[in-house]
Amino acid sequence: MTFPIVMNPETRDRFGAEIDAVQRDINASLGDRDRRYIKRMIAIQRGLAVAGRLTIYASLPLLPTGLPFLAVIGLGSFTLGIAKILENMEIGHNIIHGQWDWMNDPSINSSTWEWDNVCPADQWKHSHNVVHHTWTNVMGRDRDVGYEILRVNPTQPWHPAALGQPVYNALLALLFQWGVAVHDIDIGGMKSGKTTWEQERVKLRGVARKAAKQLTKDYVLWPLLAGPFFLYVIGANAFANMMRNVWSYMIIFCGHFPDGVHHFTEADVAEETRSGWQLRQTLGSCNIEGGALFHVLSGNLSHQIEHHLFPDMPSNRYPEAARRVRAICARYGVPYNSGSLTRQFGTTLRTIFRLALPGGGGERLARA
Repeated sequence: MTFPIVMNPETRDRFGAEIDAVQRDINASLGDRDRRYIKRMIAIQRGLAVAGRLTIYASLPLLPTGLPFLAVIGLGSFTLGIAKILENMEIGHNIIHGQWDWMNDPSINSSTWEWDNVCPADQWKHSHNVVHHTWTNVMGRDRDVGYEILRVNPTQPWHPAALGQPVYNALLALLFQWGVAVHDIDIGGMKSGKTTWEQERVKLRGVARKAAKQLTKDYVLWPLLAGPFFLYVIGANAFANMMRNVWSYMIIFCGHFPDGVHHFTEADVAEETRSGWQLRQTLGSCNIEGGALFHVLSGNLSHQIEHHLFPDMPSNRYPEAARRVRAICARYGVPYNSGSLTRQFGTTLRTIFRLALPGGGGERLARA
């Protein structure tokens, strides 16, 4: 497939200049309203986490009652799951991106924040912030979670192991934080000589230390507070983690693999300018439509196009940026991939299932 639009360098640079103006204008207006937003979001998340855990413990005396017990512990698990979603998506991911560094608050800063996830923040900053955001959808360079585990583009060579990818995909959804945890381990780099086992072993040690803390917190310390009912608390915490994993997987995959997303070769970006990078970010990302609560629970990654164009812009400003970016794309004839959750996730699953088989039903590689 050829590049989806015809745009000469001068027009592309004007497109890029208008995109830059969006970021410049919004960054210039950052202030107390935004500061209050992130502090309020952190307070809400921590309140939900406390409420969820207290509700779980409050359910334990109801154990002999059957359905009432299940209803209360289910409510506690769900509330804790929402807290974990908010911490990972709208708070942790975005703080680690440096979106709130402008406040100069040492407690809400990309250099100090450690999120509630088995992946160490420093490794996520490298594999995601640096590698993925630099090489978005460049085949062979973008090591996003999907490309590492699944065949999501027909240009990727087919192997009989791909036949199992519907199963791999389901397991990845359920255990998504573990897929994220090993995301920065560069097995291909070891094979090619770009990195060494010793370098990767240091990363693995970091993952092991972080995972030990997370597992101890959720599956040892909190459950022990329940005494003889510890198994029920383990189950409730496992449900909350699984809920967070599946939601995070779905939102992230909907931002990268639905129909209409474009992919690129290394040759395409060999002499890429800033405006070319901006165009590639727009074409290689997908938005999900929904209401205000949906956007918050998605970490505003439902505005994936804007997130890739402005990764260090505070996420609460993405809706504002999206209105302007969409209008710019319309003026320049640039495709702006936005659709419902059903559409984006449905076409993503269809691609994953179809590419488990040889071929792929048509070329999806865009040349820049």
